[in-house]
Amino acid sequence: MMNIALTQQLRRFKIIERPHLSEKSTMLADKQRQFVFEVLKNASKSEIKQAVESLFNVKVNAVQVLNVKAKVRRFKQVEGQLKAWKKAYVSLKAGYDIDFTGTK
Repeated sequence: MMNIALTQQLRRFKIIERPHLSEKSTMLADKQRQFVFEVLKNASKSEIKQAVESLFNVKVNAVQVLNVKAKVRRFKQVEGQLKAWKKAYVSLKAGYDIDFTGTK
Protein backbone atom coordinates (compact mmCIF):
# COMPACT_ATOMS: atom_id res chain seq x y z
CA MET A 1 0.00 0.00 0.00
CA MET A 2 1.29 3.48 -0.91
CA ASN A 3 2.44 5.77 1.82
CA ILE A 4 0.38 8.98 2.17
CA ALA A 5 3.49 11.20 1.97
CA LEU A 6 4.54 9.47 -1.26
CA THR A 7 1.07 9.93 -2.73
CA GLN A 8 1.14 13.67 -1.94
CA GLN A 9 4.60 13.97 -3.44
CA LEU A 10 3.45 12.27 -6.65
CA ARG A 11 0.43 14.60 -6.82
CA ARG A 12 2.79 17.61 -6.87
CA PHE A 13 4.22 16.36 -10.16
CA LYS A 14 0.73 15.98 -11.65
CA ILE A 15 -0.70 19.34 -10.53
CA ILE A 16 1.16 21.40 -13.15
CA GLU A 17 0.14 20.09 -16.54
CA ARG A 18 2.16 22.50 -18.70
CA PRO A 19 3.33 26.11 -18.87
CA HIS A 20 0.94 28.34 -20.81
CA LEU A 21 3.08 30.21 -23.33
CA SER A 22 1.49 33.18 -25.07
CA GLU A 23 2.39 36.77 -25.85
CA LYS A 24 0.74 37.97 -22.65
CA SER A 25 2.40 35.34 -20.45
CA THR A 26 5.82 36.11 -21.96
CA MET A 27 5.41 39.82 -21.19
CA LEU A 28 4.35 39.02 -17.62
CA ALA A 29 7.38 36.78 -17.13
CA ASP A 30 9.78 39.44 -18.43
CA LYS A 31 8.36 42.44 -16.59
CA GLN A 32 6.75 41.14 -13.38
CA ARG A 33 8.24 37.66 -12.73
CA GLN A 34 4.76 36.16 -13.14
CA PHE A 35 4.48 32.78 -14.83
CA VAL A 36 1.34 31.14 -16.21
CA PHE A 37 0.61 27.41 -15.92
CA GLU A 38 -2.20 25.08 -16.90
CA VAL A 39 -3.04 23.11 -13.75
CA LEU A 40 -5.46 20.39 -12.64
CA LYS A 41 -9.03 21.62 -12.23
CA ASN A 42 -9.20 20.46 -8.60
CA ALA A 43 -5.83 21.96 -7.52
CA SER A 44 -5.85 24.58 -4.76
CA LYS A 45 -3.64 27.67 -4.53
CA SER A 46 -1.51 26.16 -1.77
CA GLU A 47 -0.98 22.94 -3.76
CA ILE A 48 0.05 24.95 -6.83
CA LYS A 49 2.50 26.97 -4.72
CA GLN A 50 4.10 23.83 -3.25
CA ALA A 51 4.31 22.18 -6.68
CA VAL A 52 6.03 25.16 -8.33
CA GLU A 53 8.47 25.57 -5.43
CA SER A 54 9.46 21.89 -5.45
CA LEU A 55 9.65 21.45 -9.24
CA PHE A 56 11.54 24.63 -10.14
CA ASN A 57 13.47 25.35 -6.87
CA VAL A 58 12.04 28.86 -6.52
CA LYS A 59 10.14 30.82 -3.85
CA VAL A 60 6.56 31.78 -4.72
CA ASN A 61 5.17 35.13 -3.62
CA ALA A 62 1.51 34.72 -4.70
CA VAL A 63 -0.81 32.53 -6.77
CA GLN A 64 -3.93 33.67 -8.63
CA VAL A 65 -6.15 31.15 -10.40
CA LEU A 66 -8.98 31.36 -12.89
CA ASN A 67 -11.17 28.81 -14.60
CA VAL A 68 -11.23 29.01 -18.39
CA LYS A 69 -14.63 28.01 -19.76
CA ALA A 70 -15.05 25.43 -22.50
CA LYS A 71 -15.42 26.82 -26.03
CA VAL A 72 -17.49 25.52 -28.93
CA ARG A 73 -15.53 25.04 -32.16
CA ARG A 74 -16.80 24.05 -35.60
CA PHE A 75 -15.00 22.38 -38.48
CA LYS A 76 -17.25 22.20 -41.54
CA GLN A 77 -20.44 20.48 -40.31
CA VAL A 78 -18.88 18.92 -37.22
CA GLU A 79 -19.32 20.83 -33.99
CA GLY A 80 -17.05 20.07 -31.08
CA GLN A 81 -16.05 21.54 -27.78
CA LEU A 82 -12.68 22.45 -26.30
CA LYS A 83 -12.35 21.34 -22.70
CA ALA A 84 -12.51 23.69 -19.74
CA TRP A 85 -9.25 24.14 -17.83
CA LYS A 86 -7.70 26.02 -14.93
CA LYS A 87 -5.03 28.69 -15.33
CA ALA A 88 -2.65 29.72 -12.54
CA TYR A 89 -0.67 32.96 -12.43
CA VAL A 90 2.35 32.41 -10.16
CA SER A 91 4.37 35.40 -8.90
CA LEU A 92 7.93 34.71 -7.80
CA LYS A 93 9.87 36.48 -5.07
CA ALA A 94 12.74 38.79 -6.01
CA GLY A 95 15.88 37.02 -7.20
CA TYR A 96 14.12 33.94 -8.59
CA ASP A 97 13.36 33.09 -12.22
CA ILE A 98 12.10 30.18 -14.32
CA ASP A 99 13.59 29.65 -17.80
CA PHE A 100 11.40 27.61 -20.15
CA THR A 101 13.52 28.19 -23.24
CA GLY A 102 16.63 26.43 -21.94
CA THR A 103 18.97 29.21 -23.10
CA LYS A 104 21.30 31.04 -20.75
